Amino acid sequence: MGNCLSNDTSSPKHVSKKSKALPIESTFKLPSPIPTWPPGEGFASGAIDLGGLLVSQISTFHKVWTTHEGGPDNLGATFFEPSPIPHGFFMLGCYAQPNNKPLFSWVLAASDHTGGSLKKPIDYTLVWSSETSNVKQDGIGYVWSPTPPDGYKAVGHVVTNSPEKPSFDKIMCVRSDFTDQCQTDKWIWGPGNENGFNVYGLKPSNRGPQAMGVSVGTFLAHNGAPLSLACLKNVKPNLSCMPNTSQIEALYQAYSPLIYFHPDEAYLPSSVSWFFVNGALLYKRGEESKPVSIEPTGSNLPQGGSNDGAYWLDLPVNDGDKERVKKGDLKNSQVYVHIKPMLGATFTDIVKWVFYPFNGPARAKVEIINVPLGKIGEHVGDWEHVTLRVSNFNGELHSVYLSQHSGGNWVNASELEFGSGNKAVTYASLNGHAMYAKPGLVLQGSGGIGIRNDSAKSKMVMDTGNQFSLVAAEYLGIVEPPWLNYFREWGPKVSYDIQEEVRKVDKILPGKLKTDFNKFINSLPNEVLGEEGPTGPKMKGSWNGDEV
Repeated sequence: MGNCLSNDTSSPKHVSKKSKALPIESTFKLPSPIPTWPPGEGFASGAIDLGGLLVSQISTFHKVWTTHEGGPDNLGATFFEPSPIPHGFFMLGCYAQPNNKPLFSWVLAASDHTGGSLKKPIDYTLVWSSETSNVKQDGIGYVWSPTPPDGYKAVGHVVTNSPEKPSFDKIMCVRSDFTDQCQTDKWIWGPGNENGFNVYGLKPSNRGPQAMGVSVGTFLAHNGAPLSLACLKNVKPNLSCMPNTSQIEALYQAYSPLIYFHPDEAYLPSSVSWFFVNGALLYKRGEESKPVSIEPTGSNLPQGGSNDGAYWLDLPVNDGDKERVKKGDLKNSQVYVHIKPMLGATFTDIVKWVFYPFNGPARAKVEIINVPLGKIGEHVGDWEHVTLRVSNFNGELHSVYLSQHSGGNWVNASELEFGSGNKAVTYASLNGHAMYAKPGLVLQGSGGIGIRNDSAKSKMVMDTGNQFSLVAAEYLGIVEPPWLNYFREWGPKVSYDIQEEVRKVDKILPGKLKTDFNKFINSLPNEVLGEEGPTGPKMKGSWNGDEV
């Protein structure tokens, strides 16, 4: 067994009850009550049938053990049992969370509806104990791994504050056909390296609208041994727990984000049809002198195929129209919504896509010097998105994914700013439109050199609940607009010389900074450099998968 923070075998450091309150000692709740959802089949009914194994989401907990060091922000972590558990349901594992955030999450409890889908463990193995760890803590913690009977798997650990093995009635193991492979998720606690004991969240290895792996909400206690836990699996073929169209409408109105644009933003979003009717053109390779106007729905765009370079879109030819269309039209903007089942249909992802006719030039920070990058970063067409992940057990917003250029990150609901009830507040960065949960500067780079992503609140704001269109929900058979199945690029390959733009910047940089800046520019992906327009939403990996 590895030690958590050091190899010091002196007595644990017990913490006085007068210690400063930790964020986890408060429980996060959405600003407004969850509304009563329109009637439907199984959505927000409190329990989901995975095909004979009924599961319920438990978000109330009893604290078992707390450590006050290690983990994110070096504030330690707290380990909980779900409590109370509904009659007829059983614990599948304990929950752990870093202390640097308010308590907000869940674990699943299960009820055996077919007979034989759950069984008690036949033994326990002590994975780790804090007895010999020189760590500030409340009492001593023991982490146990259940030994499942043949044909069954453990999906969670038991945590105790006693060296005695837990009761065999404490937890249930799950029949193997109701389980799927999982992998580690975010780091929860420990030294943060491969040496020694660490605690991680867990998520299904295969995730996407067609994947049936179900997150249990439990954690992995990892001391260097192979991964010993599984996640659950939805073996039921139908999607009765997914929201219907009226429930989707209600969900989106409850949670639709507010997008604030930087006060200096010149390149605002528009609707796709506004872009088309205001002069956007379709080009075909070999016939560049004969571009074609685009119908309002994109009905004359090539459908399907692949991004083979045979077609691309561009701005109007006339300079005046070109500059006007570049700036978009916030009043006529629209967000496009894709609904998809996730994590074995225990969650619904509401993906909100925003289109900008033009992505503006980038700016760099080179240590203390801020420099405009000329045409670097410019490209026609820009697609950004925000994903709302909502529990199908009760309709509660759990987390939000914010796209940022070619990547992005998940933000827990407890870390979001809210406006107008439960609407998440998001910020679009200046010119590049990357999405962030907080205003300010995010530097895309390292060593004091990087692309500036500046965001701030202004009078320019989009309430996406007022300007949205449901364009795709495969399980409901939604008729998709033709432009959604245009798989080529929404802008041309640029014709400017990037090295010439870099030389312009070099003139204002002293000595060594020139070399460092050039290395940084050469490391950037094409999408950031703006060498060509992007493909549309359906060509992104997240459309048929999970967010990266």
